[in-house]
Amino acid sequence: MKKPAFAFALSSLLLSACAGGIIPNGGAATAASKPVPQRVGDVAARPIPSTPVPPMAAAAVSGEVLSAASAGVLRGPAIGSLPVDARKADLALASFRTSCPGLLRRNDASGLTQPADWQAACDAAKSWDGDAISFFATHMEAVQVGEGKAFVTGYFEPEIAGSRTRQPGFDVPVYRRPPDLIDVDLGQFSDELKGKSVRGKVEGTKLIPYDERAAIVDGSLAGRGLEIAFAADPVEFFFLQIQGSGRLRLPDGNVMRIGYESQNGRGYTGIGKLMKDRGLITDGSMQGIVRYLRENPEEGKKIMNENKSFIFFRELTGAGPLGAMGFPVVGEASVAVDPRFVPLGAPVWLSLDRAEPNGVWVAQDTGGAIKGANRFDSFWGAGDRARAIAGGMAARGSALIFLPKPSVARLIPGT
Repeated sequence: MKKPAFAFALSSLLLSACAGGIIPNGGAATAASKPVPQRVGDVAARPIPSTPVPPMAAAAVSGEVLSAASAGVLRGPAIGSLPVDARKADLALASFRTSCPGLLRRNDASGLTQPADWQAACDAAKSWDGDAISFFATHMEAVQVGEGKAFVTGYFEPEIAGSRTRQPGFDVPVYRRPPDLIDVDLGQFSDELKGKSVRGKVEGTKLIPYDERAAIVDGSLAGRGLEIAFAADPVEFFFLQIQGSGRLRLPDGNVMRIGYESQNGRGYTGIGKLMKDRGLITDGSMQGIVRYLRENPEEGKKIMNENKSFIFFRELTGAGPLGAMGFPVVGEASVAVDPRFVPLGAPVWLSLDRAEPNGVWVAQDTGGAIKGANRFDSFWGAGDRARAIAGGMAARGSALIFLPKPSVARLIPGT
């Protein structure tokens, strides 16, 4: 889905968000799927506590850590010895199969794997008919990156009221990517800037920052034919932008699905922390944030505009929404990662102080606020349960990455 420039659990002060391909709770989305429209911030699920497996002791790393290879890698326990949920492991294996074409062709920014390393596992996955954890144990080994201390938040696919055309009650524009929004790969200009990029627009002979949220909300893009739909509620649309994709329930009862296309290049500001620091709310929950924004619409608009980031969407008509790899994201199976530390497409094992996300996931998405080793954003699908779990997800514990055996042999000689 991706890739809005942010992500952190909604209830965790709204530092969050992934965009992306979305499939409800472990199954493919279908035209018959018509979830009940949601208002953001209604409920959060009561956490189920769990005792995480502690991470392995790791040596301290000096200097700037820019990738998993520089963070250090430790060989983990045997995959077959790890506690897993069989149902979730099956979902993870299915998502791994889906990711294989990407694994076999993409460059791995983490420095942990090469495309050819995945060939044997991907070939075997095509016809594997045993249990999922045995597959992973046969073809992969677990490693810990850096300290292995995981922090996991959640995201989901919201549904809000919308219309394909502007009409009374539907006047919040949903924009596609403007043609004058330019991506610049700074690595083409300097080796020191490899992996870095900026977005902006050309004004005269200069590249300048693109319009920030306040300007766009006030109409800087109006009249250019960029509207693909119109939302009914600016607060609900703001939260949909944080998620990076969602569903518009149209006046005739049909659903229009929209997914992340691009972002204006401006930095993301989590308004929950901002509001809490100013004493406007006390607990930083999504419910408290939404309540304040609705009860104080003018001040609420100003607060939302302090998040200068703005997301552009496209209509989704096929399978999806799609994750950063270009494949559908699956509820309770797909997780967003920082690709500098986790190879996109790799299985990830989580053991946390909250039971719901424990088990095997597959790295299929990214998020601008998902930064660093062992930082994950778990995707929960669509509907009431997904919204409730994702809205309150903020779990800590340990993480392991499953890598193909050739990678581990190269990274950790003697294994």
